[in-house]
Amino acid sequence: MVSIRRSTETDVPTILALYRKVAAIEGGLARIQEEISHEYVRSFVARAMKSGFSFVAQLPSREAVIGEIHAYALGPKVFSHVLGELTIAVDPDTQGKGIGRLLFEHLLHSAKHERKDILRVELIARESNHKAIAFYQKLGFQIEGKMAGRIRGTDGKLEADIPMAWFRQHAY
Repeated sequence: MVSIRRSTETDVPTILALYRKVAAIEGGLARIQEEISHEYVRSFVARAMKSGFSFVAQLPSREAVIGEIHAYALGPKVFSHVLGELTIAVDPDTQGKGIGRLLFEHLLHSAKHERKDILRVELIARESNHKAIAFYQKLGFQIEGKMAGRIRGTDGKLEADIPMAWFRQHAY
């Protein structure tokens, strides 16, 4: 049974290991493995704990984190109703077992019930990641456009990023 809990500062080393493992796979994350540093992970965990949410998934038999999701406030007051910079990483060895769905459910439930001020949660998906885009749509995210030529693959080819958003029901 997978357990989901809020991330803490003590999770940074295991989240770092997870992100490096996921980044090693082409298209696994927008960052390459060399860009995943202790400071990068420490920074997003701290920002999510301060102004958003970060959750980790673990199996009872393992100390290692097998999944993490986070989103946090963008900063300027005009965006105070938005959580952005959403990133999810699930260990490739445990993908396809509902862990991503559980992490998203915890994040969206927390936004709905703990942060009534949050009306919108944003993410960006790589255009070629059809499976992820369909998954996000099933969770209630809507495609909002297409940013052509925004992301460069390791092969040098450019592709579009697809901005998507989840809206609090009856937000406006």
